[in-house]
Amino acid sequence: MTREKGQKGKESRSRLLHAAAKEFALNGFHETKVSSIVAAAGMTQPAFYLYFQSKDALFEQLVSEFRSGVQRLLLEIRMESGLNKRDIPDRVAGAVEAVFRYMGENVHLTRIGLLIAPEAESIKGEFISWLTGNLLAEQQAGYFRSGLQMDFVAECLYGMIERLVFTQLIPGTHSPHTLARQIADLILPGMLEKEAAP
Repeated sequence: MTREKGQKGKESRSRLLHAAAKEFALNGFHETKVSSIVAAAGMTQPAFYLYFQSKDALFEQLVSEFRSGVQRLLLEIRMESGLNKRDIPDRVAGAVEAVFRYMGENVHLTRIGLLIAPEAESIKGEFISWLTGNLLAEQQAGYFRSGLQMDFVAECLYGMIERLVFTQLIPGTHSPHTLARQIADLILPGMLEKEAAP
């Protein structure tokens, strides 16, 4: 019985988070009301307060989920050392595709984290910092030209990704795969050591 109750609580909390993400993404923080969140989740206001102290607390939870999801993803896609250099172009395209896929599967969280949250600029800075860390490690592994400033590359790559998420991915104009291939084709000739160039 306790296990069922715990599972039901997790499901209710998840429904609230999902409904809130959509409401915040579509209407912004100030226009979103607790009443609209619970209506979208098919729950009551008293039930809302079992899981969250306030609308602010719920919003912060969503921002935190986006931030930690991006950080986890960027750690997962970092290329390990010792790869065959001929495989680098496909690995880079696969990594960029994973970022697009994450953002496409989490459209509402992406809008919240990159556009709506008061700390959106800070989140973007963290994203670029994590991306820079990946690129530096991959440069040290010998995959990218040693003369490149990876913080600059990370800024450029992030700018392309963010813009394309909102103009191409979310509207459904292009798939994560297509966007990633286009970016890889554009940037890799200038980044790769000659023997790994496509």
